[in-house]
Amino acid sequence: MKQKYSIMVQCLLRFPPNYLHIPPNFTSLVTAVGMPNLSPTVPISFVQNMLMGAKRTLTPASVDDLVLKAGIAPSFLDRRGARVTREQFVRLYEVVALATGDEMLGLWSRPIRGGTLKYLGLSLLDASSVLTAMYRFTRFWNLLLDDYALRLSRQDDVVTLALTPLIEGAVPTVFGHELMIKLSHGVASWLVGRELPIVSVGFGFARPDHFAEYAQLFPGPVAFDQEFTSVRFEERFLRQRFHRTRAELLQFVKRAPDDWIFVTFDHGSTASRVREYLADKVGSDQPLDVVSAALVMSSRTLSRRLTNERTSFQKIKDEMRRDLAVQQLVKTQNSVDEIALLVGFDNTPAFHRAFRTWTGSTPGTYRRQTAFRSA
Repeated sequence: MKQKYSIMVQCLLRFPPNYLHIPPNFTSLVTAVGMPNLSPTVPISFVQNMLMGAKRTLTPASVDDLVLKAGIAPSFLDRRGARVTREQFVRLYEVVALATGDEMLGLWSRPIRGGTLKYLGLSLLDASSVLTAMYRFTRFWNLLLDDYALRLSRQDDVVTLALTPLIEGAVPTVFGHELMIKLSHGVASWLVGRELPIVSVGFGFARPDHFAEYAQLFPGPVAFDQEFTSVRFEERFLRQRFHRTRAELLQFVKRAPDDWIFVTFDHGSTASRVREYLADKVGSDQPLDVVSAALVMSSRTLSRRLTNERTSFQKIKDEMRRDLAVQQLVKTQNSVDEIALLVGFDNTPAFHRAFRTWTGSTPGTYRRQTAFRSA
């Protein structure tokens, strides 16, 4: 069956008019090969950090087996520029959680047994507001954690959830702290059905190599080398009432961690609006001035707002091209020449050069070392 291709053709929108050449047979080609939905890819450094807990309790061979089950080539773990699809990343979380018997992947002082997230969620459903729910959220986690306490405080109309160490000299695990902050933000956002804005995120560890990716994970400024890890919200957002059912909760838990690592609720960031606009305008070039006019702002205002969100118009285009190419290589049998055309290159050598810049390898090598194929 042919896949829908409307989202994938958005790659055409990412080039200036004098750069992209669209062959006359483009429409028939994309119809023939089919196109998957486009979602962000994940840097290999996130995968490496996810596996830290598993590596403490499992043999290297067992860890490699989990990586393969997720459809990721173990050789990718040593490749700095490698990226995996969102689906592979979520699948790796699932298989690691199952193998370790720990819904937080062995990243804390004691295992978080299967079913914990469900009962955590059930304890929130009858709360009178998101603020009350998040207070319960902290109390629940403090029954489980030995090395850190999750504390909620309020000051100057800002609510802070902070991970403070209980053991002197406690060394934070990078992905463990990232996961807890994502879970806190993801649960609060799920309760109200949209991505909540944040005042700031701080991490109690040094800036990691993949720090640029945080712009995609958190809708607000992120700082490192802080006294403790925290996320801060405007109190007015947490004062909202909500209504969620048990059935909705079970679906949320079933999809874990997809709905709280990759928050999928409606949100109004400028970058998201740009991506959505480009995705809808398939098959035609959309330069900066056209997109800014469609979003009812000047080109300068659009560029400034994207800069404030730690991105740019061209960066969004390039990221969409990269993610599209990776997904085509991993999830389809389309030839490299076809993928080059679909991503927007009118010659394969140029695509090879761009892909090597993005990932550190050629498209052919990347595909050969990818263990997973999906229909």
